[in-house]
Amino acid sequence: MLLEEFIITVYCCIDNHLTKRFSATPYRSHGFAPKLSDSEVITMEIVGEFLGMDQDKQIWSYFLRHWKNWFPNIGHRSTFVRQSANIWKIKQILQEALAREIGAFEDAVHIIDGFPIPVCLFARARRKSCFKGVAGYGRCAAKKSVYFGFKGHLLITLSGIISNFTLTPGNIEEHHLAEELTSSIKGLVIGDKGFIGAALKKRLKEKEIDLETPLKKNMKDNRPEGFVSYLKLLRRKIETVIGQLTGRFHLAKVWAHDAWHAIGRIGRKLLAHTIGVFLNKQLGRSLIKLEGLID
Repeated sequence: MLLEEFIITVYCCIDNHLTKRFSATPYRSHGFAPKLSDSEVITMEIVGEFLGMDQDKQIWSYFLRHWKNWFPNIGHRSTFVRQSANIWKIKQILQEALAREIGAFEDAVHIIDGFPIPVCLFARARRKSCFKGVAGYGRCAAKKSVYFGFKGHLLITLSGIISNFTLTPGNIEEHHLAEELTSSIKGLVIGDKGFIGAALKKRLKEKEIDLETPLKKNMKDNRPEGFVSYLKLLRRKIETVIGQLTGRFHLAKVWAHDAWHAIGRIGRKLLAHTIGVFLNKQLGRSLIKLEGLID
């Protein structure tokens, strides 16, 4: 679709869901309503993310220069940034509502994984005052390096819909978050070797969740070889989604200087991905084919 059509579609999607969710119980109980509505702010953020602009200043400047007629109440940049950060919870609620609408919690198969979100490299961590007491030291297996920052823990459906996400310090291992991430689903969950553990598998089994992972080389595997190979094949889907989040939406880059702004930025990136999947389903396209949504 053309960019103009994309902006209108995203705004209508966001505004309709906000109205449906908060018509009976408004989330602002006091104070004046902002001149730029929350639907407009989130629309600007989502469109900006799809256009490759992941910094607040970039998004605000772009809409001020090119779309002032469509968003006449754009004020000062600091007002936009503050409002965007303040509604971080609203973006989380919207993401969950859209995911639920397209069946993210009804799917019988989910995939779980974690990935690094560094604030800085190990050598700079002592000099980095931001996020002290919040972030932690983690190890990036792909780059074989230690970093200071966070870890994203992601749960998706077999078709690529984000069902859950949790942010932790970088030193928290994936298996500690498995029960929290899978609290709203049932069925088969596919993880990597980081989720190996008889106690965890047993606890999840009691919640009607069958956790399956590849085993280490020194562990005996009684499962059919074809089944194990199939699990590995299915796991590629989450690698694709993580690639989209970190590549297209730059989720692994923390431009913020505090947890408040960082959570807001991460929330809009997860929402942007889910809106892309939501629109693809309406258009009859492959769900996680985000290229081509904007002509």
